[in-house]
Amino acid sequence: MCCNSKRRFLLLYATQKGQAKAIAEEIRQQAGAHGLEAEMHCISEMDKYNLETEKDPVVIVVSTTGTGDPPDTARKFVKKIQDTTLPPDHFAHLQYGLLGLGDSEYMFFCNGGKTVDRRLQELGAQHFYDTGLADDCVGLELVVDPWIDGLWLALKEALLLQKKQKDMNNVVDAVSGSLSSAAHVVHDLNLSSEVQNLKLEDEGARSSDVLSQKLDDINLVTPARDTEPSLVHSVPPVSHSALNIPALPPEYIEVQFQDTHSENAHLSSVILEETTFEVPVTKAVQLTREDAIKTSLLLELDISDTVFDYQPGDAFCVVCPNNANEVEELLHILGLSGKGDDIVCVKVKQGTKKKGASRPQHIPERSTLKFILTWCLEIRAIPKKAFLRALVECTSDAGEKRRLQELCSRQGASDYTRFIRDANVCFLDLLHAFPSCKPSPNLLIEHLPKLQARSYSVS
Repeated sequence: MCCNSKRRFLLLYATQKGQAKAIAEEIRQQAGAHGLEAEMHCISEMDKYNLETEKDPVVIVVSTTGTGDPPDTARKFVKKIQDTTLPPDHFAHLQYGLLGLGDSEYMFFCNGGKTVDRRLQELGAQHFYDTGLADDCVGLELVVDPWIDGLWLALKEALLLQKKQKDMNNVVDAVSGSLSSAAHVVHDLNLSSEVQNLKLEDEGARSSDVLSQKLDDINLVTPARDTEPSLVHSVPPVSHSALNIPALPPEYIEVQFQDTHSENAHLSSVILEETTFEVPVTKAVQLTREDAIKTSLLLELDISDTVFDYQPGDAFCVVCPNNANEVEELLHILGLSGKGDDIVCVKVKQGTKKKGASRPQHIPERSTLKFILTWCLEIRAIPKKAFLRALVECTSDAGEKRRLQELCSRQGASDYTRFIRDANVCFLDLLHAFPSCKPSPNLLIEHLPKLQARSYSVS
């Protein structure tokens, strides 16, 4: 009888402000399309998983907080694995891949992930996939997206090897119970030969896969002799290829405009982890020269009218709103200039096919569209392929629609890297390049990431 059950792997995340969890959820959502099933847990939920007995591959996403510390949710886990009485082969059975999140503007870049990675290695665990270190300073997606893209082949190879080893162990156990000692010797010789043949076959298959991928990559990046591709224009072979595009993500957010009007939406209406204060900037001094690559500012904030307690080790999280002119421009492009200050109600769409759909916590249930675009969403984020796929359905021009399909397809992977990711093309740039693309507000809320706060130590 055929078994259609999906192959399982364990997915753990350690998050401080939700970024690692969001990436883990994206991995879980993509797993089904690859015939896999992710059992996902916060790394703090140690009663729901057990690495000491885990047989399947493990994927771990770890952020960094403070001065290079693992997130608060990972404290108990890190303390447990740093027990000096653990033997060096404690995790010798464990196969894992780790993605670390950090910011290179801080001294101990990705140290949360590095701490977990280093200790697992010391305890005998083995990588089935290379560790990825994503930098929020230049954009997490520059590492996160290709790391996830490569994860699926590595997972399938790890699961295939696991199955082969299990099958071989079953053969050895069955034969050892029935053969004589003399037959054992002969069988062991034959078994050794079979193992070598399996290794050669496996290595041959891997070499074939790698060669095929390299050929694909070469074909993707080879330019045409007479013309060059651009963000809005493609050349053969991409322009003549049948495309493998991602599945259309299910819509799950509904935005309802109300008859009421408001110009008084406040940041406090957003559901945040901690209390939020609006305070004035009393002083701003540029510390770097005009020709510096990066500009550093000394800002003084007036917190005299706020009431809260803090101590060394705490941090202030500063939220910088999006540029008001860019917000107005975005509303104009979307044909919503006259509705920016209208009250909108954000709800989960009835009948959505998205599992576990819920309104994002950084989006208020009742606010104005202008407030959401100013304080809640990162409108300068580099669009991910899933967003491009959704934008295809909002584009009326056939040529623009085809190019967006190419940019989110497997065949257009190098064009996506070259003209969007490496070029730091943001959502607003994309709307200028593809003027017939008119996405709805709900797509923006579904696909644009949260406007992240920047943390600064009180000390």
